[in-house]
Amino acid sequence: MESIKIEYHDRVAVLRLNNGITNALNLEFLEEISEELQELKHDLSVSSLVFASGNDKFFSNGFDIPQLYEQSRDELKLFYRTFNRLSMDLYALPKPTIAAITGHAIAGGSILALCCDYRFIAEGKKLMGLNEIRLGVSVPYPADCILRQIVGARIARNIMESGEFYEPKELLQMGVVDQVLPLDQVLAKSIEKAGELGEMPSEAFGMIKRNRVESVEAQILSRLTEKEEFFLECWFTDDTRKRLKEAIEKF
Repeated sequence: MESIKIEYHDRVAVLRLNNGITNALNLEFLEEISEELQELKHDLSVSSLVFASGNDKFFSNGFDIPQLYEQSRDELKLFYRTFNRLSMDLYALPKPTIAAITGHAIAGGSILALCCDYRFIAEGKKLMGLNEIRLGVSVPYPADCILRQIVGARIARNIMESGEFYEPKELLQMGVVDQVLPLDQVLAKSIEKAGELGEMPSEAFGMIKRNRVESVEAQILSRLTEKEEFFLECWFTDDTRKRLKEAIEKF
């Protein structure tokens, strides 16, 4: 089974995550997403991108904790750096990006959605949240900075320090998502929005987006190595290992 599927709707590319039901993020999957993203970035026939899932249960449940738990520090460092750089590449992509969230977007899954320009989520019990603190680690620094830009410092504080999961109405009120839609309309509306934005003059759109993201990108890159080392230190503490093991048992 292909872990990524690409569909084209005129000049809109739909990148569907298709790595099992949960779209759990491991190194191989991240590398495949990164490769596809670079190809779409340089494809002149593609004006905009919709980031979606191949199923309606999960957008992505985040890091593949059962696999990552067994990894050495060097292996985890490679995975974590790859994830952060993918996040930055998606965030700064000079084309319009829409996250079509038809299922739960948990932790790393939420982060990928936050890195898109717009987020459309299905109504009902479709959860988003950053529960890293409950596992004993910090929210990845790129996501921390991006979330603060999107919703402001106070709401971002509440989201990251509580580790809670939120339903669509709450997410809309907080400004995390842009629209709550019936499930069967999420992808179509995302493609429609991507098409509208893709019709705008590409150089003008690219500069307007650049003006929005460049200060956040510069802040992240100036301290990313330091923040990654802190995350790795936390990951291998006794308390975090215990919390991760408990999380694995719930999988």
